[in-house]
Amino acid sequence: MVRQPGTASYQQAAPICTGTSSDLLLLARSHHWPMATAGSWRVRREHHAAQEEAERILVLEESWRPWPRTRRTIRGCLECVKRQLFRVGDDWYFLFFLGVIMALISFAMDFTVSRVSNAHKWLYQELGDHLLLKYLSWTMYPIALSAFSTGFSQSITPHSGGSGIPELKTILTGVMLEEYLAIKNFGAKVVGLTCTLACGSTIFLGKVGPFVHLSSMIAAYLGKIRTSVVGEYENKSKQMEMLVAAAAVGVATVFGAPISGVLFSIEVMSSHFAVRDYWRGFFSATCGAFMFRLLAVFNSEQETITALFKTNFKIDFPFDLPETFFFMVLGGICGILSCAYLFCQRWLLGYVRRNMITAKLLATDKPIYSSLVALLLASITFPPSLGHFMASRLSMKEHLTSLFDNQTWGLLSQNASLARPPQVDPENLWIEWWEPSITIYGSLALFLVMKFWMLILATTMPMPAGYFMPLFVYGAAIGRLVGEVVAFLFPHGIQSEGVVNTITPGGYALAGAAAFSGSVTHTLSTALLAFEVTGQIAHILPVILAVLVANAIAQKFQPSFYDGTIIVKKLPYLPRIRSRHIGSYSVTTCQFMNTHFAVLAKGASFEEVLRVVTSTDDLEYPIVESTESLMLVGMVQRTELVRYLHTHDEAKPSPQEPGEKPRSSGTLGDNCAIEPITLQLSPWTSLHQVTGQEEGLGGRALGRGQAWQERQG
Repeated sequence: MVRQPGTASYQQAAPICTGTSSDLLLLARSHHWPMATAGSWRVRREHHAAQEEAERILVLEESWRPWPRTRRTIRGCLECVKRQLFRVGDDWYFLFFLGVIMALISFAMDFTVSRVSNAHKWLYQELGDHLLLKYLSWTMYPIALSAFSTGFSQSITPHSGGSGIPELKTILTGVMLEEYLAIKNFGAKVVGLTCTLACGSTIFLGKVGPFVHLSSMIAAYLGKIRTSVVGEYENKSKQMEMLVAAAAVGVATVFGAPISGVLFSIEVMSSHFAVRDYWRGFFSATCGAFMFRLLAVFNSEQETITALFKTNFKIDFPFDLPETFFFMVLGGICGILSCAYLFCQRWLLGYVRRNMITAKLLATDKPIYSSLVALLLASITFPPSLGHFMASRLSMKEHLTSLFDNQTWGLLSQNASLARPPQVDPENLWIEWWEPSITIYGSLALFLVMKFWMLILATTMPMPAGYFMPLFVYGAAIGRLVGEVVAFLFPHGIQSEGVVNTITPGGYALAGAAAFSGSVTHTLSTALLAFEVTGQIAHILPVILAVLVANAIAQKFQPSFYDGTIIVKKLPYLPRIRSRHIGSYSVTTCQFMNTHFAVLAKGASFEEVLRVVTSTDDLEYPIVESTESLMLVGMVQRTELVRYLHTHDEAKPSPQEPGEKPRSSGTLGDNCAIEPITLQLSPWTSLHQVTGQEEGLGGRALGRGQAWQERQG
């Protein structure tokens, strides 16, 4: 018992405690203390005295630091330099750094992967004729790398596996998944992706998707640096602008193709693209692509900045007019095969999650699952076995270089009497496809049949990997086979207007690569990508025609590769409505809207807010004008309501001591930040209208996305 100043009676003393004012408030309410007791006033006075003492000590420490005038001068000079540099806009600098950083990472990764792959090839060649040792070296290498890639990345964060593009599509529609852009994912993704690429053509995976994810993480980190440097508040629209530019940079620094990188980011990443982001994507992607190609020149890999895959197509008469029919047939074949690929890939991805054995491995022993898949794929691609008929000794880059060859392999194989060399001949890569027992056509057909299910199986491995480049190579093989067949049917060429021109199978390979990859991803920018990576634009019309035909078929029957992954992973995303039947327009908002949620009136009291917050766990709550009219006013975040409860009382405030900030007891609408609603829907609005309006506003779908996905199957 202590005697309080100014009173004539004794009261029970409140326990002495330290902490913030909110902590004291919660502690007092939990112990049912009166808010105006003398003990609470003594605790507050001691807390304020401690804060004043700490501020006084900081001021003294600042005054005793050496050279205060010099430090003030330097600080003023830095502020002046910052004002001068940011006079033209701060976006330019951060976009430039984004492109340069990703180019350096891409080049360093390619350099490391090439050295590791060369070591694997050297070990395989040095073993000579020891078949068992050669098999072990061929299989154990990718098994170890894939297991390490999976284990290392998953041990740091479970969000580093896979491509990353489906999650980024979800983020760009307005649903922020903070863990996917955390900087801790960056190291796991870089190391894991390097090991994945070092597996070579055995696993047959690329790096486009993970590089888009890496670029987005760097963009998010640069956005935080920009906020601290410029001194502005955190702007969500600025974050989205940087992420859209990052998607373009990710593609540009892989292929050195800035234009198609920007178009790819528009088609794949953004459901609604703002025109103001156009120049940002172009500027950053150009900086990244230029630096990436410039580093190759500095490293003496190339004499000057050239195309990534060199071709020698004819310029004067690249194709005859009747050949457009065969290019349309090629587009149809690519569209049909892409539908089969998308269906099988989505089914297998869901099956491995449902199967008891594979689900257990993916839940507890992911490196073991990756090792088993790598063992199967490596055993099939072993060169003395089936790999002898599938050009398995070639890397993915050598696969594309050989498939884009302008020579006709059918004619070369008829005149060839050479045996396959012990090592890959860079000047005659077509020999790797030549097997006299099954001919060139049999090798290409076997490659397509085996790689179809091998690519699908590789997509289930839980490690950082890209899936666009394998699709590009697979499409090039489809086009090459069609081109070789056309060249076989017309060995002297197709006569048009009295002129006979020979068939160029490499042009069909170019069209097939763009058509198949474009139909799987539902994009048209792959046509431009094929031109940028080869430096050839002579086949622009037939290639675009093949891409359009393939896309028309694929978009009619199957969702894109990334949308299918979103559906399997059940991410909150609104895919496009695939059905064009008139019956789909009869689906209205009232048939799928959620009516079971808590609402708060604008004039809600402390007790009503406390009851709603403690009885529900929603992240945001609708605010109405009154409980009778239910006219929607806006939304309020749960954090705002918690802050309101911490700073307000359920009763009128007791008299406070002089100098202390008074506590408020107003209503919710007077003291809480309410976010206005920019979009309101009628219960009779059709599903198609809702989807269009959601995409136009950036997709504030959140919890409704899953229900819509289930409706679309």
